[in-house]
Amino acid sequence: MGWMKGSGRTAVRALLAVLAAATMAAAKGTTTPVPGTLNYVEGQVMLDGRNVSAKSAGSEVLGVNQLLDTGQGKAELLLTPGVFLRVGDNSELRMISPGLADTSVGLVKGSAIVEAAELFKENDLSVVVDGSTTRIEKNGLYDFNADQAAVSVLDGKATVYEGDTHVTLKKGHEALLASAQPFHSQKVAKSAVETDPLYRWSKLRSQYEAEANFDTAQTIVVNGGWYGPGWYWDPFWGFYSFMPADGFLYSPFGWAFYSPWAFPGGYYGYHGYYHYPVRGPGYRAPFVGHNYGGHGFGAPRGFGGGHFGHR
Repeated sequence: MGWMKGSGRTAVRALLAVLAAATMAAAKGTTTPVPGTLNYVEGQVMLDGRNVSAKSAGSEVLGVNQLLDTGQGKAELLLTPGVFLRVGDNSELRMISPGLADTSVGLVKGSAIVEAAELFKENDLSVVVDGSTTRIEKNGLYDFNADQAAVSVLDGKATVYEGDTHVTLKKGHEALLASAQPFHSQKVAKSAVETDPLYRWSKLRSQYEAEANFDTAQTIVVNGGWYGPGWYWDPFWGFYSFMPADGFLYSPFGWAFYSPWAFPGGYYGYHGYYHYPVRGPGYRAPFVGHNYGGHGFGAPRGFGGGHFGHR
């Protein structure tokens, strides 16, 4: 299908997603994944000592006290609905608690990014690094590095607890956990973040997740199958996508996640695959840069245009 471009390729993708949904929904689409579900694998990845591959997406789960190890590879895990955890090369992650109301992981070595597109006040989501516990308090983007013992809030808000002390980190700030300096908040080096391989990979994965959401929402509008907000298996992409309860929301990277109710006519009618934009009126990305207008999956506003500045 290399000769197809633009809307032709999109139409084929939509058709394939609709057809495949009928046969694969029973296998995975109606199963709600639990926190720790492996959603995507790239390269060398081991789960509790076993090699896993791209075929493991949606079926393998990191259980309590189990380890996820990456060599020259990366992995994406699902936490609570709307929260993605992405692990970089040469990293090790331990599952501490996989509960929906108490979700906690420990980064033993390497790096990880948490993208929280939707977080509720009932969620208690934390990441442990070098003996310090970071509680994620708002939707946003959070970077963790066990080798450098650092926690960075690229967007959102988090509180880092270390012994009897704690520090609150807001957008564009970080804390060094193993420093000779007093435990405090400092500004993040933007240039270091925007060139980091895990950040760039996570940004791309966020875009793919948004496209999978768009496919799945359209499929539900046509065929039905809505069972409420949460994770939905997309057979075309081969991983779970996130769908909010109503309308649409934007990820920290600026990509939109739609509910079937957000489309013209809502869940009651289908009004064409190409006619609804990925970004809607009132779009406000946390990373301010170029303004890409028009319809379709254009690039989000960039990190390089003043990332931690205005919203």
